[in-house]
Amino acid sequence: MYQDNTLSGKHILVTGGGSGIGFAITKRFLELGATVSICGRTDKKLERAKESLGELSSGLSTFQCDVREHEAVGEMIEKISKDHSGFCGLVNNAAGNFYCASEDLSPNGFRTVVDIVLHGTFNCTQHFGKRLIDEKKPGNILNIVTTYTETGSAFVLPSACSKAGVYALTTSLALEWATYGIRVNCVAPGPFPTEGAWGRLIPDENVEEMYKSILPTKRFGDKEELANLAVFLMSDLAPYITGECVAIDGAERLRGSGFNFLNDLMPREQLKGIFQAMRPAK
Repeated sequence: MYQDNTLSGKHILVTGGGSGIGFAITKRFLELGATVSICGRTDKKLERAKESLGELSSGLSTFQCDVREHEAVGEMIEKISKDHSGFCGLVNNAAGNFYCASEDLSPNGFRTVVDIVLHGTFNCTQHFGKRLIDEKKPGNILNIVTTYTETGSAFVLPSACSKAGVYALTTSLALEWATYGIRVNCVAPGPFPTEGAWGRLIPDENVEEMYKSILPTKRFGDKEELANLAVFLMSDLAPYITGECVAIDGAERLRGSGFNFLNDLMPREQLKGIFQAMRPAK
């Protein structure tokens, strides 16, 4: 469907691009002619991502940066802008999530996810948008949300609240920044197995199979499917699409998205015990 030069001449920043969905998107962008910067909190993960790209890594730049830090994000955006004249795209992918019964949720647990997902998206988007506006250049922003952005979901309250905020940011800026030629869209993935998120959210194979069995398509998504959608929305093939949220979920949201199915899995106290056991050791 795509030509090898579909994204030629574009430089795109992908936050959280060192693993999972962010890495899949990064790889596809590079394959189709873009140069890409990725950022993350640890150099180790970034270097591992770069090594795994082989020859494609020649088009990749990495930045150790915590998207929660507004000033650090600004310094990163400035550096990328100076090094890459074609810097015109941003994918806000960095996220955090974990299971917790909402009555047991600590203020710090809530704040941590909101800081990464909502504040991090704002930090990157504002710095990037101001740079484009100052330089009088058009640009493109893609935010990764979820299929439970509008409906909410049990057991992941901080994520649901944060992603709803990111969706509101998307639609608000799509209208406000259209005058500058800046497009802002989002993608709402359903279940896409990734090493990081899957390990935090799917406790064992039995739960995985139960989850799969209730999906309309009886399968999970493939990360390349999501990456190809991101390519379309970030390319010049979609110049009139802005303010849109595209679900890619095999119709999961029509059944009822999110993790509400866990309510029917076992008694509440037993479920809470599993959530506690899944938390990483301090």
